[in-house]
Amino acid sequence: MKNTLFRLFFLLLFVVSVQAQEASYFYATMDSNDASKLKVALPNEIDIIATKGNQSAVYIARTAALKLQESLLLHGPGYVFKSSLEKALFSLDTKAINQQNKIVNFTITEDVLVNQAINMVNSDNIEDDILTLEGYGTRYHTKTSAAQAVYDLKDKWEAMALAAGRTDVSVRIFNHSNTNMPSVIMTIEGAETPDDYIIIGGHIDSINSSNNNDAPGADDNASGIATIIEISRVLFDMDFIPKKTVEFMAFAAEEIGLVGSSEIAEEYSYNNINVEAYVQFDMTNYAGSSSDVYITTDTYNSASLNNFLIDLIGHYNSSGDHQFTYGTTACNYGCSDHFSWAQQGYDAAFPFEAAFGQHNPFIHSSQDTYSMMGNTDHATKFAKLGLEFVIESAKSNALSVNDYLNNKMLLLMKDKQLTYRLVDLDDTILEVSIYDISGKKIVTHSSNRQSGIISLQNLDLGFYIAVFNFNKNGYIAKKFILR
Repeated sequence: MKNTLFRLFFLLLFVVSVQAQEASYFYATMDSNDASKLKVALPNEIDIIATKGNQSAVYIARTAALKLQESLLLHGPGYVFKSSLEKALFSLDTKAINQQNKIVNFTITEDVLVNQAINMVNSDNIEDDILTLEGYGTRYHTKTSAAQAVYDLKDKWEAMALAAGRTDVSVRIFNHSNTNMPSVIMTIEGAETPDDYIIIGGHIDSINSSNNNDAPGADDNASGIATIIEISRVLFDMDFIPKKTVEFMAFAAEEIGLVGSSEIAEEYSYNNINVEAYVQFDMTNYAGSSSDVYITTDTYNSASLNNFLIDLIGHYNSSGDHQFTYGTTACNYGCSDHFSWAQQGYDAAFPFEAAFGQHNPFIHSSQDTYSMMGNTDHATKFAKLGLEFVIESAKSNALSVNDYLNNKMLLLMKDKQLTYRLVDLDDTILEVSIYDISGKKIVTHSSNRQSGIISLQNLDLGFYIAVFNFNKNGYIAKKFILR
């Protein structure tokens, strides 16, 4: 009851703050070419304060900001809100301040777990979550329904973690300075290197250029949030325990200048949090182009992370049941929340639903509804890519996996040969993987049987983990000593 009253009080604060948040003019940064075009088109509605490189600090009317969205750009706000002149000017001199020289070693080693995960993706779940978010009517950042959507997602994630019996998961609200709409963050603490972070996110707010009382935002961006929810569900259902900390974020107020993600990324940078990679999911369910997934290639995107996503698609999605294609496309300045992370020096990437200009034409209107998309086949591909990214970049911690169904699996070690056999379990072992004490996979053995023998003659004596991946029952991790 106390929690409910607090939420009601928080939502009432929207009423007294809407006018402040919708001020006629505000400071921002934007692409210098776009600023110059706006100055010509609307000379009395924008002041260009300073320009450095391809960025300008501006003082801009909200009407001009809407014009920027509608006329000059292809997606996103195209500007980044700044709360003061000082912050706008500071942003011109601050880029890649946190990890300028860091090289992240992206590798593909988790075939068994990834294939298990992408087989578990359920398009019906994505559809349900899109329809739930659309059902709020609008998620414009000043509306009470926007905050309610965030709190409801917090409850959903907490319930999922509780049902999975996860004690390594926490969910928190992130309140902002420049909007009363909060963001929500779910954290799975890394079992081995918890100070290293892998993050996926997307914005949960919506906008209608004509009437923000009617902004269903089914594709922009209920589809991205629904995709992230499905990624988290699969990871819980397969009991994935990452070596590194994994976070899932739903941002406030992206549509008015990346407000929520900017504040969070700035705080992470200020606290020297080691975010190794950030991937954005913003619009995943409209198939408007010849390829399925489009990797954005703007200068502020990470080339190494983009190449990793392309490598993942080539490795896991080039053929078979999970096949899909990719292309590349250009975005624009501040086109989505990944820009906030890139501006702080973090590796950031943005896989998008189509080539820009061929994406969903109904966004930012009352017609951005699920019925205009028809199904979630397209978003399902993004959920698979997201799982591939999380599992391969965070890696599994074999040492942290609890043995379960212990009495169903018998192991015998003799003369450096591991004999295994299922007991009273109607299933087939697809593959056996052997990990060393550091969690590195060193042996992969195909089985497709209920028993078998693995020769370990080339391994040193010591402590190992055997992970048995089943056709129907997930996997079992068993510890053994080679001696």
